[in-house]
Amino acid sequence: MHFRQAIFRVNDKTYHPAPGRANSFDEIYIDFQHQDENGGERYSVFLHPKADVTIQRLEIQFDISLSEDAKFFANGFQSWSESRLLPVTGRIPRLRGIARRRLGFYGDEHIPGIPRGDGYLHSWTYTYVSRNAVPEAGHSERRSGVQFWGSLNESTGFTLFLYDRPNGILTVRKDLDGLQLSHSFPALDFWVGEGSEAELFDRYFQILGITPPAAPPAMGWTSWYRYFNRITEDILLQNLDAFAATQPPAPAFFQIDDGWQTAVGDWLSATPAFPRGMGALAKNIREKGLLPGLWLAPFVAAKNSELTRKHPEWLLKDAKGKPLKAGWNPMWGGWYHALDVYNNEVRNYLGGVFHLITGQWGYELVKLDFLFVAALAPPRGKTRGQVMHEAMDFLQKLAGAKKILACGVPLGSTFGLADYCRIGGDIHLSWEHRLLVFLRFRERVSTLAALRSTLGRWQLNGRAFHNDPDVFILRSDHQRLTPVQQQTVLTLNALLGNLLFTSDDTSRYSPEQKAEFDGAMALRGSRVLSVFELQTDVYRIDFEQLGEGFSAFFNLNETKRMLHLPAGPVELDAYEHLILNIR
Repeated sequence: MHFRQAIFRVNDKTYHPAPGRANSFDEIYIDFQHQDENGGERYSVFLHPKADVTIQRLEIQFDISLSEDAKFFANGFQSWSESRLLPVTGRIPRLRGIARRRLGFYGDEHIPGIPRGDGYLHSWTYTYVSRNAVPEAGHSERRSGVQFWGSLNESTGFTLFLYDRPNGILTVRKDLDGLQLSHSFPALDFWVGEGSEAELFDRYFQILGITPPAAPPAMGWTSWYRYFNRITEDILLQNLDAFAATQPPAPAFFQIDDGWQTAVGDWLSATPAFPRGMGALAKNIREKGLLPGLWLAPFVAAKNSELTRKHPEWLLKDAKGKPLKAGWNPMWGGWYHALDVYNNEVRNYLGGVFHLITGQWGYELVKLDFLFVAALAPPRGKTRGQVMHEAMDFLQKLAGAKKILACGVPLGSTFGLADYCRIGGDIHLSWEHRLLVFLRFRERVSTLAALRSTLGRWQLNGRAFHNDPDVFILRSDHQRLTPVQQQTVLTLNALLGNLLFTSDDTSRYSPEQKAEFDGAMALRGSRVLSVFELQTDVYRIDFEQLGEGFSAFFNLNETKRMLHLPAGPVELDAYEHLILNIR
């Protein structure tokens, strides 16, 4: 990799600042630094405008030569965005035009200037390139040739890494196009290193100054994947008794999901299905020895909510000054809006909501969902990344000592600001959602897509936060996963996640289901060394437990796959997995 050029466009003028030299131009002084740090290289750009300016582009380009068998990690825009290693000759699918009106704000479809097509790949906040062949099982530490790029400052704007294979260029771009700037601004800061994945992520978070999360790994029960938003107090009390009877290892959460509130956005009142109120339910949960958790989407208001009707001035506005339609959800009555996080009345309202939920009702965990909407329409003088970081900082202050499970959020904005974070899309009650695949929706509900992201983002677990890979499902009713698929989901989640949730009635597990559950629980706390994709959707996870080495093999395909291991060939059936002791 070699530095090619820096491109800075401001007030319709283009400049090419050089690192380590004075870069003084008519409108602005650019402090562009390059230095060795922590076994790698650090690049930083600090902007000092001499007058009010409008920035059109800031990016640094590198010449990079990658062979056709190399892979590029494409970290999606937010939690639900499918994220995985892709062939450098491949492409990231675009959402079909027919779906963009309703689904276009979920990912990065609405962000202009991102090249698309074969050989054009991009990644948010961090990326890495895998160059070498997969080593033999038990020799993960010998792998080299992984080159890593990671942003060291997402608080001033998102960082986008773009690979242009036709021209052999990797571009590091700051998402600040159109930013109006009148003061000094720490614009771009990133680190480049080479080594093994685990080592690189350790070094990266050391430079970031982010320590492992203080909250412990946990498990729990959530209402969503069995009842969705059709919940009542009686349903939850029945499941509370059943889950508590299984004596889950502490700490264990009992988390109430969507459906308790009168409308999305109206968080101060519960539906008539909860006649004793949410505080009484939290007390019941604590009496069972569990920690109560509650879902809310703090920056979202449904079109039919009382908040939307009474306070349209609280909503984010589009370019025409009309309330921005942030998305469409049939369970919420159709369209929903985003709140303006800089509106003082919105902040006061949310302060009252958190005081009620955590202070008066007594909930210990808040699952905060659909957080990405906060940054859809940044005000003048702010970038999307600034808004998202400041919104997360605001939520952390509101939560205080209570635990945060962040969901539907750009991951870089949560580093050090969330205890737990979803790192994939929603598990589906089937293996795949065919319609959403056809629409090429990266944020889709899909078991396969969720597992791909869990495998792709495993390195964040215990470093940025505790990974929430979403639920496992072992029950036989109200779902369409096969027993083999269920067991594979459970095992992967137990190995790569530190928050393990289910919506099952665990007290009704058969002896076989109980044995599967206990076997997966025995894997928790293992030290994951590496994750490799051996073939398309065939993975190997190398890990250690109690001083012994293991390799786990997973076939996520609907057909058999042959593995060529040192001991001989092994056939994995569709969706099957296998764990071997490496001596």
